[in-house]
Amino acid sequence: MTSAFGGRRLGAMAEAARSGGFVWLTGIEDTFITAPHPQTGRTLDEYELTGHYAAYRADLALAAELGVGAMRYGIPWHRVNPAPGLWDFSWADQPLERMLELGIDPVVDLVHYGVPSWIEQAFLNPDYDQRVAEYAERIAERFSGRIQSFTPLNEPRITAWYAGKLGWWPPFRRGWRGFLSVLVGVCRGIVRTEQALKRAVPEGVSVHVDAGDVYQAADPLLAGEAERRQQIGFLALDLVSGRVDVHHPLHAWMLGNGVPAAGLEWFLEHAVALDVVGINLYPLFSRKILKRVGGRLRVSMPYATAHIVGQLIELYHRRYGRPILISETASDGSVGRRRAWLDSSLAAVGQARQRGVPVLGYTWWPMFALVAWAYRQGKKPPGAYLKQMGLWDLRSSSTGELERVPTPLVAAYQQLAADRSGPGVAYP
Repeated sequence: MTSAFGGRRLGAMAEAARSGGFVWLTGIEDTFITAPHPQTGRTLDEYELTGHYAAYRADLALAAELGVGAMRYGIPWHRVNPAPGLWDFSWADQPLERMLELGIDPVVDLVHYGVPSWIEQAFLNPDYDQRVAEYAERIAERFSGRIQSFTPLNEPRITAWYAGKLGWWPPFRRGWRGFLSVLVGVCRGIVRTEQALKRAVPEGVSVHVDAGDVYQAADPLLAGEAERRQQIGFLALDLVSGRVDVHHPLHAWMLGNGVPAAGLEWFLEHAVALDVVGINLYPLFSRKILKRVGGRLRVSMPYATAHIVGQLIELYHRRYGRPILISETASDGSVGRRRAWLDSSLAAVGQARQRGVPVLGYTWWPMFALVAWAYRQGKKPPGAYLKQMGLWDLRSSSTGELERVPTPLVAAYQQLAADRSGPGVAYP
């Protein structure tokens, strides 16, 4: 970008956040779970499973072919910081430098579910918040003046769900008390990370990303629970931005589930201003229906229409009053189904912008297929777990490598990205 803030050139995302506009983005699935599964011994490193570590230059060239202005891109913290006090930037340097050469503005995804294995108890480690802040500051300082956009941690609520409620990922806690303990640890880390980023890159922009869900009750008797789940969906961003005071609808519930009052007061004292709110939404996950089956609460996820896009944009903008980024969206299935979601979801984004909601950008995620998380507890090769959600499909070659196979969605997204004004009208 030719404009500047504080004497430095701004990337596409920072420019949009400061002065408006629209940014087309893509990204590569970057889940990093370094803990081996207890039965299979498998980890979940999407860059390794999809061959991106070896093929990063070719993959970034594909992104450049799309004509996107920016790209959400994850850094494998476990490679950058493989042991306490040990730093190795050889991996981070290569793809980030290449993106800059290609004119793609990186929105650096600092933590995507996993942490280095040497951080015992992961997000519950008493030093976690300081460790993650140090890592963030080192990355930001290394690219100072050239990279201004970061996601401190992708999907804090989902992180707490899998690591604290279900016990699938470190620190392997279960139940609502586990969920809240992990969520509080994760959010303390986000606050410390944000403080570190602002020290290193004062003109930087943080995109605070969480999964967007709409909860509904099939039974009127479950309406209260549906509303509680909706509030839980907002809880991470509420904590980080200092909204969980004694009047918050979940304040008493958190205290009753082991969160100390002093811990909640800490967030009020260290509230972070949200630069941009990122919503990750998918038609196959983002609509949640609560019902009773055999006396037990069940949550189903029927495939959603694009109406949910407008709902979530309105919910988050009304609550936080901040610019919105569609930070992840895609459909699985046939190319036709994916194209239908691309068209209908963008129509909903355009309608929101016409209503004056500052939607800064749209991210088709992932750029190519991902390996489903079931791989970690499975026994088949990665190719057996492919979830085709991308603009490119992944197909196993005769040598066992995963080839990037373009679909008609590539040309469609290229055509969209050529229009820098984006869908609908630009907000004032």
